[in-house]
Amino acid sequence: MNEIGDIENTLNWWREAGADVLVADEPRGWLKEPKADLTPVRPRPEPAAEAKPAKPVVIPEDLGELRRFLLETDDLPLPHGPRFDAEGDPSAGLMILLAMPETQEAEDKGLLPGDTGLLFDRMLAAIGRDRASVYLATLSPVRGPGGTLDDALVSQLGEIAKKHVGLAAPKRLIVMGNAPSRVFCGADLAEARTLEPIVNHNGGTVPVTATFHPRFLLQHPGFKAESWKDLQILIEGQTA
Repeated sequence: MNEIGDIENTLNWWREAGADVLVADEPRGWLKEPKADLTPVRPRPEPAAEAKPAKPVVIPEDLGELRRFLLETDDLPLPHGPRFDAEGDPSAGLMILLAMPETQEAEDKGLLPGDTGLLFDRMLAAIGRDRASVYLATLSPVRGPGGTLDDALVSQLGEIAKKHVGLAAPKRLIVMGNAPSRVFCGADLAEARTLEPIVNHNGGTVPVTATFHPRFLLQHPGFKAESWKDLQILIEGQTA
């Protein structure tokens, strides 16, 4: 082979090896392993999942069916735990609404057991009533974690509670605590106590009295006198 052929073969070998210039500004180790690219690779963001529309909740039109619905439905994002039914006489004429049961223990009996229930019984006795002569219900049939319910759930349960009141058709309604006050009075308890709103239901109306939950009164005994004022207003309304 002549010299020109040797040169041409050598150039072809370098081309195949990746050499594209004869002379570079910096020396290059052609036979060294290439350095790994340590630049972090950012993962591509996953496409956002389309939000599924909330399943419409069909509220039963019968009182017994509505109570069963609250005990059995999977259509509401209720907290986990035992569910408690309403208590007392739906035809008593006086309905009392709480936010939720006082207990998370299935073996506890009733919506208001223990010391809270004892104070509640004394409050009823002060207006000439007992548990058999009122209708006691809750927004939520199950107690929320830490004794709280999120605003979205309260909004859903509030619509059901309004239907519940409409089906029971009481002559007077007592709401105890902030969540029921917001649903039926449009304000927190502190402001709701200064109001006496009227709730429309099935062609009728019911006056609403807002007062403190008995658990709050156990924790803050100084407010018992204020609660008694609220109950006096209720008594005056019953005798008017």
